[in-house]
Amino acid sequence: MASTTPAAAPGRRRDELRDFLRTRRARLTPSDVGMPDAGRRRTPGLRREEVAVLAGVGVSWYTWLEQGRDIKVSGEVLDAIARALRLDAAEREHLYLLAGLNPPRAEAGPAVPITPELHRVLDAWSPRPAYVRDRHWNFVAINDAARAVFGFGDTDHNCLVSFFTNARYRDMHLEWAAAAPDVVARFRADAARYPDDPEFGRIAGDMMAASPEFAELWPRHEVSGATQAVKGVRHPEAGELVFEGTLLPLADRPGTSLVLQNPRPGTGTMERLERLMARRGLAAAS
Repeated sequence: MASTTPAAAPGRRRDELRDFLRTRRARLTPSDVGMPDAGRRRTPGLRREEVAVLAGVGVSWYTWLEQGRDIKVSGEVLDAIARALRLDAAEREHLYLLAGLNPPRAEAGPAVPITPELHRVLDAWSPRPAYVRDRHWNFVAINDAARAVFGFGDTDHNCLVSFFTNARYRDMHLEWAAAAPDVVARFRADAARYPDDPEFGRIAGDMMAASPEFAELWPRHEVSGATQAVKGVRHPEAGELVFEGTLLPLADRPGTSLVLQNPRPGTGTMERLERLMARRGLAAAS
């Protein structure tokens, strides 16, 4: 039976690192990286010496790394090796993990429209509410159910801002005061992941001026990494609705998340929700 002791895990990781580096090196030719071809090669791909030169590290050190020896490595050196081996973003992250380091957080890219596939996910989730938000909690897309259930309108552009300034949403929320501290704590935790992004500070500053409750909560410096929450609303047409919300980060859009609201079992929410959306559908068709 294979060993499952903690000491075996680093050994397996180093074996994976060795094989990963060898296969990445084997797929490149000197011409791929702008180096002269020094003639016939016994094995395909770049030589270890060539990778070391491209990465600016010692040949012996790189050889030890590829052999899976237990040596110290920095993020800067791993980045140099990733560039030398022409690794893409997923391969670079894999290299970091195999080397025992936390991969650098991917930078959020410029805002772009969501894909038709993601739009179809939002539509398919109906009659349950769902939306996509970026790292600043701006709404990127909202399905019709979220608008109907939570009262989001054309002036709602940011989850945090709407929570504290949308009077209709606040009046409908069953536990608004109890939920507010966690909302602020989650926003502060997200802001801390991007310390060089001034937009978080701008949003917080605007909210300090617009909401006395936010102004009281923000200086507490509380943080929360929760990705699930229960939300109850008292809808003027449907009555009491209780949802279990789940936040799902979108791997291909760093900083952007899909938020799905699922009716809580045993509360009658799904039945009332279906009736509400059916009425809205009939009203829209007439």
